[in-house]
Amino acid sequence: MASPISWHATLAVSLGLLLAGCASVTPERAFEASAAAAQARTGVDARLLRSDADRQALQAEIDTLLQAPLTQDAAVRIAALNHPGLQATYWEAGIAQADVAQAARLRNPGFGFSRMDGGGNRETERSVSIDLAGLLTMPLRQRMAARRLDETTLRVAAAIEHHVNATRRAWIETVAARQALTYARQVADAADASSALMARMTQAGNASALDLARESAFHAEAGAGVLRADREANAAREHLTRQLGLWGKQALYTLPERLPDLPAAPAELAGIERTALSQRLDVQAARAAASGTAADLGLTRTTRFVNVLDLGYADKRETGEPKSDGYEIGLELPLFDWGGARVARAEAVYMQSLGQVAAVAVNARSEARAGYLGYRASYDVARHYRDQVIPLRKQIADETLLRYNGMLASPFELLADAREQAGAVHATIEALKDFWLAQVDLETAIGTRLPAPSPTDKKDTPQ
Repeated sequence: MASPISWHATLAVSLGLLLAGCASVTPERAFEASAAAAQARTGVDARLLRSDADRQALQAEIDTLLQAPLTQDAAVRIAALNHPGLQATYWEAGIAQADVAQAARLRNPGFGFSRMDGGGNRETERSVSIDLAGLLTMPLRQRMAARRLDETTLRVAAAIEHHVNATRRAWIETVAARQALTYARQVADAADASSALMARMTQAGNASALDLARESAFHAEAGAGVLRADREANAAREHLTRQLGLWGKQALYTLPERLPDLPAAPAELAGIERTALSQRLDVQAARAAASGTAADLGLTRTTRFVNVLDLGYADKRETGEPKSDGYEIGLELPLFDWGGARVARAEAVYMQSLGQVAAVAVNARSEARAGYLGYRASYDVARHYRDQVIPLRKQIADETLLRYNGMLASPFELLADAREQAGAVHATIEALKDFWLAQVDLETAIGTRLPAPSPTDKKDTPQ
């Protein structure tokens, strides 16, 4: 038959194991909630890479995606799965889930043993103690840990959303820079030909030295424009490559030649402020943080006086004396620290969190309004260039060429029109880029993606 000390020790250990069995550590399950929240807002399915096999499968998937010019959807998929910094963030959900499991476990019991010999007597003392205060406050600690897991889930989802939107912006800027570089090279080639023509005309006496100098200056500026466009295209591409987390051969990916065309009509949105407050993850995270702070305040008040409370079994044996047993309680006496400062601090932190929730909500409303206004204005500008400026420039170019062929216009008029048309096309590319960036900003501001636009039949820029 087990001795009393063995029976009590077994009881304490069994209790701890029973409580520990209430929670398990599953990082994948914790991350699934973050991935689902992000997928609903971005359309991107993120996943956790746990093994070399997962990483090898991902690299094979990336190689398949990179066989064709990299689309925006493929770029954000690669970024969400492959970026090492973002993958590191994913594990925060697993850490928070482990904290939840830890909160369901009682502190390990303490065992004490002492033995003293002297004067022919031997005194042996044994004790087992458990954290009674931890047992009493365990439900509160579990609820707090669960709320912090919810906060972390939102924070990880927000990190995915932020990285996805940043990748969308990087893709738009890179493709626009590539498109601008292509057109700058076309302008430079045309300037090279016109400069050579002007040189021959000057030699023949049909143009002045001033005309030649003007054309040579345009030729030099066109060359500088190519260098500038090439620098901007390289910088934008490297930024996109960092967002994708690519290197080596995979960094040699190709891109589309031009940006998507302007949609037939802008998205019509109603109740954008309500959408932002209900969908934005930073608003939800602020609310969860305030709720968690309120729970912290409740725990602080509960443990204001009882900071350390241990309950345990003890027995004592002396040589020639009958065994004595009993229990012991250890309690920290609030002689110097009555817990008032901790409670006051918790209340101040809670009031601070309420103010932060209000501030986040105000910012969300304003950013939603500003995002929609910027989106509509950018659409109007891009459409104006597409429907007004470019057609007029094309009409002027056709008429000027017709008059030149009929010997009714000089080559100087033809060259001057070419320069003006180049500026209009460059402004059109910038306007189209600004529209697509404004759409990403609007989606970020309201916390959800816009419906897929129906493309227009018109081309936004000349080929």
